[in-house]
Amino acid sequence: MADPLLDELFDWLRIPSISTGGGDPADLERAAEWAAAKVRAAGGEAELVTIDGGNPLVVGELKASTGAGAPTVLIYGHYDVQGAEPLDLWTSPPFEPEIRDGRIYARGAADDKGNFLPLLHAACELAKAGELPVNVRVAVEGEEEAGGVSIAAWLAADERGADAAIVYDSGMASADLPAITVGLRGVVLLTFDVRAATRDLHSGMYGGTALNSLHATNLALAQVIPDAQGRVRDELRVGIAPVADAERESWKVLPSGDEALAAAGARPAYPGAGAEYVARNGSETAVDVNQIMAGDARTVIPGVTRATVSIRLAPGQDPEAMGAELVRLLRSGLPEGAELEVVSSHSAQPALFPVDTPAIALAAAALERASGAKPAFVRSGGSIPIVADFAAKGIPAIVTGFTLPDDPIHAPNESMWERGLELGYRSGRELLTGLADLRSQ
Repeated sequence: MADPLLDELFDWLRIPSISTGGGDPADLERAAEWAAAKVRAAGGEAELVTIDGGNPLVVGELKASTGAGAPTVLIYGHYDVQGAEPLDLWTSPPFEPEIRDGRIYARGAADDKGNFLPLLHAACELAKAGELPVNVRVAVEGEEEAGGVSIAAWLAADERGADAAIVYDSGMASADLPAITVGLRGVVLLTFDVRAATRDLHSGMYGGTALNSLHATNLALAQVIPDAQGRVRDELRVGIAPVADAERESWKVLPSGDEALAAAGARPAYPGAGAEYVARNGSETAVDVNQIMAGDARTVIPGVTRATVSIRLAPGQDPEAMGAELVRLLRSGLPEGAELEVVSSHSAQPALFPVDTPAIALAAAALERASGAKPAFVRSGGSIPIVADFAAKGIPAIVTGFTLPDDPIHAPNESMWERGLELGYRSGRELLTGLADLRSQ
């Protein structure tokens, strides 16, 4: 199994399908066509779809070997990658894959070609052998690293849907513990200006009597930043969905939060933050000030300050309502004479798939058969927009993958452990076979 899969992965990794700037559109098309050709070689259908001038989207299907009545599973991944600069920090060239000490080094080795290909390979192999028990719809995008606009538009317009989706764009909890991400936080990202004067002023002449936009901004931000224990005020926690007992129980086997913070070079925000790391980063709201820009190093009173604040929304929360509440609270802290103007805003929905959802339960059993370990149900502190889009369409998404927490994704010397390919392939076969039971639910 490993050799053909490894050879194919190396072929795909050699294509520098960079979507984040500096890439060649011809390489993006080559990488898309590579995936489409694999589906066709297994007896399926596949085409490249371009939406509003975006990067090609691979849309294909492998028909169930069992005939009519089989459930439909949509498998998702992305072929685009981040840029590789600075090149001098790579031990080997980023688009000349090689294996060192049991790890595959190349840009895209972990995110997402090396993660997703084992699933696609398993589907194609089952189809060629006449053993595929589900209809497999294939969607491989080329814009995940640059916004994912095309896949969102395609999914919104799609009327066929699926009984379940499998997203291999996540990772394991540890080398011996597979994971299913059942919850993802949403986000509200807000950039605003606070104006306190028509221009910057000399602090010697006006300091102490003229309103300072930085001071006003700090007063506004004080209304929304967490308290000394890291708690977010109740107005920004409205709608948080409760955590199921089965989820909370599975968290007990996850690596220590203190270790996770230390590995990232982070310092705890408050005493006991490590002990709450898993719960807080997946099932609670977080508010962070991301940037403040004003004035300069001279002795001036800035007339305008620009700030960016983000809320990570827990599953169950409404981005529109929380965005409006964020603006209200910020304005409530402004001193008289200061004005707040919203410059830009962006939001993404959170997502949650209960652990007793039939597709999730079948997936957990499949991963246990493949790995020998019962998977942990985890929640991601970040956002994967396509997963929220699946949730909005009523498609339960099995979000998993076989990278490790310390894999250097997006960094120089990106790599994936070879065993991750094997686990991904075995799990892919078990998932596609196990989800055939969806027809009896």
